[in-house]
Amino acid sequence: MKGRLRSSVGEDVYSSWFARMDLESVQDESVHLSVPTRFLKSWIQTHYSDKVLSCWQAELPDVNRIDLTVRSPVRCAAPAKEAPAPAESRRDEQRSAAERSNGAAPVSANHDALGGSPLDPRLTFASFVVGRSNTLAHAAAKQVAEGRRGDPVMFNPLYIHSGVGLGKTHLLQAVTWAGNTGNERKVLYLTAEKFMYGFVAALKTQTSLAFKEALRGIDVLVIDDLQFLQGKTTQAEFCHTLNALIDAGRQVVVAADRPPSDLESLDERVRSRLAGGLVVEMAPLGEDLRLGILRSRVVAARAHHASFDVPQPVLEYLARAITHNGRDLEGAINRLLAHSKLNNQPVTLEMAEHEVRDLIRPSEPKRIKIEDIQRIVARQYNVSRSDLLSSRRTANVVRPRQVAMYLAKTLTLRSLPEIGRRFGGRDHTTVLHAVRKIEGLVSKDNTLSDEVESLKRQLQE
Repeated sequence: MKGRLRSSVGEDVYSSWFARMDLESVQDESVHLSVPTRFLKSWIQTHYSDKVLSCWQAELPDVNRIDLTVRSPVRCAAPAKEAPAPAESRRDEQRSAAERSNGAAPVSANHDALGGSPLDPRLTFASFVVGRSNTLAHAAAKQVAEGRRGDPVMFNPLYIHSGVGLGKTHLLQAVTWAGNTGNERKVLYLTAEKFMYGFVAALKTQTSLAFKEALRGIDVLVIDDLQFLQGKTTQAEFCHTLNALIDAGRQVVVAADRPPSDLESLDERVRSRLAGGLVVEMAPLGEDLRLGILRSRVVAARAHHASFDVPQPVLEYLARAITHNGRDLEGAINRLLAHSKLNNQPVTLEMAEHEVRDLIRPSEPKRIKIEDIQRIVARQYNVSRSDLLSSRRTANVVRPRQVAMYLAKTLTLRSLPEIGRRFGGRDHTTVLHAVRKIEGLVSKDNTLSDEVESLKRQLQE
């Protein structure tokens, strides 16, 4: 159903609103779904309830109702498609899951008392699979988590960015679980929407001063999905909180889907402060790492279903075919588990090819950054990047600068004003002039045309 919904609403909408929606059960004519926050529940019910229902009816025509709930902070890790247990049995399962999570229930209760966003007990350092693309981010997060109150802060803020489903939330929640386990420090995990609505609610109830003081008393503040932070007043308060914590030697950890310089909706002061710490990108998952994630998910599934097995050729096929993110990999294992259990059949390559066909998406072109364009153009023309951003007007700098602006306009989705800002604060008319100038020259000057094509190839490799 998720594949059908992704096709219906588009990748951006799906990633923003539905990536964290889980299936809890299908009973009679109702489908029971869950999301991690009240805000997501409200937004989906208001804007997409008919769309979700129609997608389910395409799969199960008897369904006539969607029941959407907010997940509790502590969730049992059993797959959603298992037969529902009696209420008392479910409580016992949750208690034992919490005990297995090294004190997850007390940590979660303490975290909830601080007003934090819900934590998933599965998202710990123990379950995080490390590979080439995330080694630095993992090491930096582990360093933060192992710090003690009063220790000098090495990376502040720690800013982790990547595309959807590459492990940012897993790392941030792992920092929170590990940091709160000893109860020595107060570690608070908030999504940007939770911060935003907490601040707005405090303003309405005239308790904003208490809200600010509570946040500034935190030892480690962890903010997820910063790209969703909206509103000038809220952003100003976030900036003040960020400054107050950093100046007081407290740790701040932030995650977003793009680097600080690309968060165009955020105030320049916030972007500058975020960029002043350690900025780490988590790259797309390599095939070896995807295979490691798949194996770890199979092992986790065996904790509840001892007979479940996925042959090595199937794992290798999934690792090659599903390339976009870790959530798709986990979804693939869940599908194989459900199919195997419900139909009492072993997992085969043919079954896997059928079950995950909608998760195999065409590869996307490489996302090119303006910084990469500036770096490669500077190297090609033997000038420095600072020359391209400067006000120098000598011929050996003007032409490379115009070429770089032209490439930024043709190879990225950035607007003319944004490109101008990234080239030393120039006006958008300057960028437009450069683009038109190079367009005219490329059609006449074969040497320049070859240079531009060479630069494009380097950027797209």
